[in-house]
Amino acid sequence: MTSSGSGHSDGRTERWREHRAARRAEFVDAAFRALDRHGPGVGMADIAREAGVAKPRLYRHFADKAELHEAVSRRTFALVRDRLAPALTEPAPLRARVRMSVRAYVGVLAEHPNVFRFVCAARAGEQASAERTAAAGPIAAMLGEYLRAFGVESRGAAPWAHGLVGAVEAAGTWWLDHPGLPEEELVDYLTTLVGGAIEAALRSEGVELGPDELVDLHRKETHGSQA
Repeated sequence: MTSSGSGHSDGRTERWREHRAARRAEFVDAAFRALDRHGPGVGMADIAREAGVAKPRLYRHFADKAELHEAVSRRTFALVRDRLAPALTEPAPLRARVRMSVRAYVGVLAEHPNVFRFVCAARAGEQASAERTAAAGPIAAMLGEYLRAFGVESRGAAPWAHGLVGAVEAAGTWWLDHPGLPEEELVDYLTTLVGGAIEAALRSEGVELGPDELVDLHRKETHGSQA
């Protein structure tokens, strides 16, 4: 049986854990602001100043810049994932769904270019692989659902999704260094690239989609023209 004292101790531990998580989140917010303001070479002192604390206080929550970088990376990909969610789940023709997805990604890139530069420049190979896997997961799921909606099972969804994520990430990184290309043009080009690749992948499995064909991936029904 748990003693009353132990219960109080557990409650204090949980409150402390929640407080620490909230403080870490506030410091990540400050890191985003500092990166937006100062660029990808921002230092811990800049982030502490943005958070309104002394640098030693920051080091109580992050052992070093690498640990803070990991937290910023997780927040960045969570932001992208949240922006992508409607495009990957709401019923829509394939090209419209792709355009929504690309615009969501490019929109985050445009809002926080220095955050992306920081994330891409500092992450290690293993971490980059894990992040790309996390980003490719929802796209692989969408491809798999498209295929299953037409009664097709394929192991191609995962490698196709990883390839698409890598291509879009590379194009986005290029765009950050070539800002003369308007945002909507980049969306157009990437929609052509990604949409064409997905359509080709589906065709290879015998699935033909019309440009305006609506596929409800949750109901597993198609509406509009049929292949």
